[in-house]
Amino acid sequence: NLLLTFLLFMKNIKSILILLVSFTIINVWLFRFNDETIFRGGDALNMLEEFSVYGFSETFTYLIGFIKVSCAIFLLISIYYNKLLLPAAYVIIALMSGAVFMHFYASDEMIKFLPAILVLISTIVIVFLNNKLISNEK
Repeated sequence: NLLLTFLLFMKNIKSILILLVSFTIINVWLFRFNDETIFRGGDALNMLEEFSVYGFSETFTYLIGFIKVSCAIFLLISIYYNKLLLPAAYVIIALMSGAVFMHFYASDEMIKFLPAILVLISTIVIVFLNNKLISNEK
């Protein structure tokens, strides 16, 4: 059945995007936190400096990191327990919208926006696919 094949394809794309978004967030916040990258805002060399560029405290940086990593883990779990998907995704969408805004606010070059925009768009697609899959199950 063509519809069944398409729905399976959508479910697989949703799972792949969940893995990409989750592992990207976990990588950035747990493994690349102190690393210099071309994506750091302003002239920042690490995450703490980047948040400082935007006028945020160290405490706020760690709070955002905790929330992002927690939501990334909840997204991973949502592959098997779908009830966690929307709350985690909506928080990630809000935080990544904030990240895009802060890059804009700091007058960063477009390359520095790229990861935040890609994670934001991917998370929006996850929500869209999830809602389509749920509506097709009814």
